[in-house]
Amino acid sequence: MVERHVAVVEPSDNVATVLRDMQAGESIELNVGGETKTIEIAEDIGFGHKFAIEPIPSGETITKYGKSIGNATEDIEPGDRVHVHNVESNYGRGDLAGDDQAKVVSE
Repeated sequence: MVERHVAVVEPSDNVATVLRDMQAGESIELNVGGETKTIEIAEDIGFGHKFAIEPIPSGETITKYGKSIGNATEDIEPGDRVHVHNVESNYGRGDLAGDDQAKVVSE
């Protein structure tokens, strides 16, 4: 049965967003662009986070909602969690801003 708690918005997306916590080893079916894919979740993934729905080689674009959100910093396999540990974001990372940046924002 196709998983209802996973969002794949555009057929060009190579990641899905989970709408419930998922556990490592869970096998799910997704309908992506009229094609059914079966994917095993590689590690626990919390609500609102992403996982790969196809292989994404290092350097390749991560596509969510039909838009580029960053590039893979390592090879990512289907079912792998996709997050800051394996993606360089197009939007920057506020948690990596230095004290100088924080000072500018607070002034």
